[in-house]
Amino acid sequence: MIEGKTVTAVILVAGNSTRYGQNKNKNFESIHGKSVMSYSLHAFHENTYIDHIIIGAKEEEISTVKDIIQKEKLLKPIDIVIGGNSRQETVYHCIQETQADIVIIHDGARPALKQKYINQCIECMREFKGATIGVPSKDTIKITDENNIIVQSTQRSNTWIIQTPQCFDRKNLLAMHEKYKQEQVTDDCMLLEKNKDKVKVIEGDYTNIKITTYEDKEIMGNLLTKLYE
Repeated sequence: MIEGKTVTAVILVAGNSTRYGQNKNKNFESIHGKSVMSYSLHAFHENTYIDHIIIGAKEEEISTVKDIIQKEKLLKPIDIVIGGNSRQETVYHCIQETQADIVIIHDGARPALKQKYINQCIECMREFKGATIGVPSKDTIKITDENNIIVQSTQRSNTWIIQTPQCFDRKNLLAMHEKYKQEQVTDDCMLLEKNKDKVKVIEGDYTNIKITTYEDKEIMGNLLTKLYE
């Protein structure tokens, strides 16, 4: 525990998996005999900081999530919350369903999550209202206009590829969701950025990839083989 603070982990599996194809939710695909989301579920279940787990899922897929949880026979309290029409809405629904001091949010489709990154994110809450795992960009990033004409280049030494988990003071994050609910964001850090709150980036590693396309599943299978050897 961090000075008596409670922690809820939120695992997001309500996406449409459009780029994955296959007419399937990638979170329920099997790698080495386990569903993709099971790896994240176990990571949070095994972490000593985590008191409670919430899974944000589509209403029509709740029975699938329940089946996965039942097979895993986990002891920590786990709740399922119906997701919204966007990642932003799903997170908002989930953080409304807990009274924890801290929430740590993770993409279910990032199964190579390491314990040290969960710990580091949560421990950052002693000093910051938000923290995220990220990796330095290996490539030069260009910003373009609507016609794909380059208008700016980022400084590579200060450019990060942001991953999850991301960790927040729950009350503050809830307030930010309500304050900026009319604005579209692609991750929760953006809400704090809009409010000028400091968000700490913790350097992770390049194995913490998100399964986005079908080819990523094979890559992740190889990575998980090495990680669990």
